Amino acid sequence: MKLRAPLRAVLFDLDGVLLNSEPIYTQGIQQVVSEFGHVYDWSIKRDMMGRSDLEGATLLVERLALPISVAEYMARREPILERLLASSPAMAGAEALVSELRARGVASAVATSSRQRLFDIKARAHAWITDFRVIVCGDDPEVKALKPAPDIFLTAASRLGIAPEWCVVVEDSPAGVLAAKRAGMQVIALPDPELGVDAVKEADLVATSYAELGEALREALESA
Repeated sequence: MKLRAPLRAVLFDLDGVLLNSEPIYTQGIQQVVSEFGHVYDWSIKRDMMGRSDLEGATLLVERLALPISVAEYMARREPILERLLASSPAMAGAEALVSELRARGVASAVATSSRQRLFDIKARAHAWITDFRVIVCGDDPEVKALKPAPDIFLTAASRLGIAPEWCVVVEDSPAGVLAAKRAGMQVIALPDPELGVDAVKEADLVATSYAELGEALREALESA
């Protein structure tokens, strides 16, 4: 399947798409739950990805029946994540593709459920990310509901001045793919191999690497 033209903008999720930060989240969360003899694995992570911190924390505490409140879990997790996420590495090929899109004059934005504070920590070492003209975080005042609601993507498209039907979203989570479809946008899924293709089957395309992602975007841009 191919993307339909015209394509005017590319909206990128952050974690697992621009930055290889998902393993860091796993490491940080595991540090907390291991105190209670639990393992944080993909059976839980797949349902937490892309959602707000509060939603994810609530789900985790309930699924693992942790003997602490959601607020206490988040308080324990926060300093661990802030320390670990400062060294979030870029996804292989991400910076080169973002630079190529800019050189082509294609509008682009970051649309992430991550709070602004954590975004700043993760992106601090990556000027190519902080240079995006439009960055919409999960605690943006215009975002009333987080993924799988479409708010983040609709807000980003509005600030770019581009209609949703002319946008394509790059996502790695089931919640993010659903949010993009609800926004009336095309979506390319870039899932972790551990997540599997079936979890993002609503996507218009599934890419296994930035090489495949770039090829799909170039084909759509050149056919417009």
